[in-house]
Amino acid sequence: MVKEEIKIACENRKARHDYFIHETYEAGIELRGTEVKSLRAGKANLRDSYAEVKDGEVFIEHLHISPYEQGNIFNHEPLRRRRLLLHKREILKLFGKTREKGFTLVPLKIYFKKGRAKLELALASGKHNYDKRAALHEKSAQRDVERALKERLK
Repeated sequence: MVKEEIKIACENRKARHDYFIHETYEAGIELRGTEVKSLRAGKANLRDSYAEVKDGEVFIEHLHISPYEQGNIFNHEPLRRRRLLLHKREILKLFGKTREKGFTLVPLKIYFKKGRAKLELALASGKHNYDKRAALHEKSAQRDVERALKERLK
């Protein structure tokens, strides 16, 4: 069995810190012109982006893909709204979930799979400050335990 080659173009690390991730979905992105070349060069930013369901389609807002340097007058607009490609049943499920209180659609990363640009979309709910502090405390405690085990094995 051949392992699929995945090349990560950009990642939203802050999303896992700011949100509880409940489910993830893989979505295709409808891109135009030089956007693919900019993504392959890693010139994208997911920091303030989010997705929403409108008229039976899912769109991603505030995804910044920098203009391609060797592009010409047909270069793309960096912050345009982009459509995400999902199955109808997934869209209906996401529509129902996002109508519930506290759920939102947050992009986690953009990557290339079999030459196609994909976006990992998460159904998430926001964390409070005390949740974030607890997560950091757990992470540091886990790191201390691993360090102690490593020292003990030496």
